[in-house]
Amino acid sequence: MDASRGENLVSQSIWIRILSFVGRVLLAAGIPLIAFYVLYVGFIFLRDSDAPRGLIALVAVVWGVGGVALLFWVFNGLVERLPDALRSRLLPFVFVGPGIAILAWYLAIPALRTFWISLFSRDGPEAGLGLLQLLASESFVGLRNYVAVFTEQLMLQSFRNNLMWIVFGSTFSVVFGLVIAVLADRSSFEKAAKSLIFLPMAISFVGAGIIWNFIYEYRPAGQAQIGLLNEVVVALGGTPQAWPQWVNVAPWNNLFLIVIVIWLQAGFAMVLFSAALKGIPDELLEASRIDGANELQVFFRIMLPYISGTIVSVWTTIVIFTLKIFDVVWVMTGGQFGTHVIATQFYRQSFTNRNSGFGSAIAIVLLLTVVPVMIYNLRQFRRREAF
Repeated sequence: MDASRGENLVSQSIWIRILSFVGRVLLAAGIPLIAFYVLYVGFIFLRDSDAPRGLIALVAVVWGVGGVALLFWVFNGLVERLPDALRSRLLPFVFVGPGIAILAWYLAIPALRTFWISLFSRDGPEAGLGLLQLLASESFVGLRNYVAVFTEQLMLQSFRNNLMWIVFGSTFSVVFGLVIAVLADRSSFEKAAKSLIFLPMAISFVGAGIIWNFIYEYRPAGQAQIGLLNEVVVALGGTPQAWPQWVNVAPWNNLFLIVIVIWLQAGFAMVLFSAALKGIPDELLEASRIDGANELQVFFRIMLPYISGTIVSVWTTIVIFTLKIFDVVWVMTGGQFGTHVIATQFYRQSFTNRNSGFGSAIAIVLLLTVVPVMIYNLRQFRRREAF
């Protein structure tokens, strides 16, 4: 009897452990599923609801902030129940996991989908077909769209213009920002000067384009000029011109657009350079001056080498801006008069010509152009222990 009772107790203990393990597994799987379901219901409500906008905004705030907090609480609780060795490995992903998931959903997956669409003709892949059927269909063109990107006349013009934006826009933004930072640091009204120069950064690219449209405004000769630049030209005895639309000087008419970005980005560069210059030890500068170095020697042999990392980082950041430039060109000329850039060509092919395959190929080329500069920039930050 005692042996039989012992066997029953052992059997019950085993079943209790099994049921407890199954319960923990179901609980561990059920809580995340419930959390994701709540987030999914909130998303559907925000997407399809006809409720008042105030209520939708309130739900969006609660759903967004509360949803992220709920996910963190759930996954942190699950990881905390794991053994120490496994917990220490998985705990960092509790913090970066949602960010990685968002980046994958909104950046990585759309990029892969864009590349897939770029392998097809203007109407994209046909719906309802399997992979092998799509590859055998007439709409599948392989890399022909990429060949067109590097052979089509307007695209070659866009590459040339983007190169001008990089050479002139990025370089002069850095040069002017550095010169202004050095001069402003020696001024008695440094704060006011820097505020005025940084002020254009508060303006959007579209707003800047509208402002400069007024500056470049053109009226035929004999009429009163309302554009600032043409008014100055007429006052000096010159002939007014439609400056960004001046086809006779293409591609140099792009310089009138590049000036706008220099006006916007010089303040950005100035702020970073000013911070870097203030980090140079005063003892180093005083020692160089005591040794007989003049101000130009101090600038080129002490200041520039000391802030070279900042110069490279600022320049590469502005290069990325200029590679993706769209707003200014579209507002000022719409890409006409020989001013197309890669981004305006992408917009034109995708949304005007409705050629999704060619437009997607342009987008992938633009992405591949920006990525190496961005990687180089991140490496520079890492070397300087910026993060």
